[in-house]
Amino acid sequence: MEKRFVYADNAATTRISKAALDAAMPYLTEQFGNASAVYSLGRKSREAILKARQQAAKALGAEVYEIYFTSGGTEADNWAINACAQLGEAKNKKHIITSSIEHYAVLESCKALERQGFEFTYLPVSDDGFVSVSDLEAAIREDTCLVSIMAANNEIGTIQPIADIGKLCRKKSVLFHTDAVQAMGNIAIDVNEMNIDLLSVSGHKIHAPKGVGCLYCSKSIDLPSFIKGGHQERGKRAGTENTAFIAAFGEAMEQASKGISERAAFVKGLRDRLIKGLDGIEKMDINGSLDNRLPGNVNLSFYGIEGEGLIIVLDMQGICVSSGAACASGSLEPSHVLLALGKSETQAQGSVRITLNEENTEEDVDCISQKLKEAVEHLRSVSPLWDNG
Repeated sequence: MEKRFVYADNAATTRISKAALDAAMPYLTEQFGNASAVYSLGRKSREAILKARQQAAKALGAEVYEIYFTSGGTEADNWAINACAQLGEAKNKKHIITSSIEHYAVLESCKALERQGFEFTYLPVSDDGFVSVSDLEAAIREDTCLVSIMAANNEIGTIQPIADIGKLCRKKSVLFHTDAVQAMGNIAIDVNEMNIDLLSVSGHKIHAPKGVGCLYCSKSIDLPSFIKGGHQERGKRAGTENTAFIAAFGEAMEQASKGISERAAFVKGLRDRLIKGLDGIEKMDINGSLDNRLPGNVNLSFYGIEGEGLIIVLDMQGICVSSGAACASGSLEPSHVLLALGKSETQAQGSVRITLNEENTEEDVDCISQKLKEAVEHLRSVSPLWDNG
């Protein structure tokens, strides 16, 4: 098979779409005005930001003034968790519930709050990565101020029962935040139907540029400011707006909310073709459930080899995959997500994550299958860990 370039790490980042790029370009060139300026050049930037806010709100089933633009998902997660902690502390409620498989943007925010005297419950997950709603209900206390559970996991693709979690939190009068960075564009999201109080989105996962995202915050919450300074973002997040990227983000949000079922069916077909193409590889595990996960996610563990070595060999063949979360790339620690599923350190360190999207093709998938088989066979042939038994 002829060598070809195959990008299959779409959970890490996506290619910017033409629509998003076209939306951004005027504000990188002729329409460069500061959105806070009163003259027409500034007003045009302000109008672009309003349009993007409307697009993002519509995509989430939210109101326009419930959308706050951020630099991405990490900032949105930090803002949501710290804001709810601040509101909870004012009511003498300093208990927060999250899961053991959250993104580091959530987990590190939680660790910082623990050092400030907050108490945390880290819910376990099943061996295929699901949070139990009954476990959550048992964990909620009188002093619980926030539940933060991601909509879909960035490593294994597990889609959590967000609507059920939101319903429980509303019943218990506890704020509910969800990191929807991986879910946006893959599952339909309606913040009202799902009883979501706060939600994080990152642009570069949905074909917008890196460095832009949003936080949805329900109008029922008096959201504390996150960055002090000027009046931007209704006084909640100071700093001159990145008009070009915000315009691109709005367009990407609009596109991501359209045709979800059709897109998911196509990508799932590619994923299933990939898995079928890997038949015959010994001691290979698929991590997480295939029944309720993101359509393009395939997380695999191979006994007897290191995941990082496999990634390097595939890269030499023009194939881009990862060993898990991009933010943890280079870490010698095994995936906290796979360990939470009950995997051993050896299994976790021998894993790779392949994430496909609508830009991939059957030819891409067949190339990955063949080159992955060859890479596993080669690495095992030189591995002291592989005994073929």
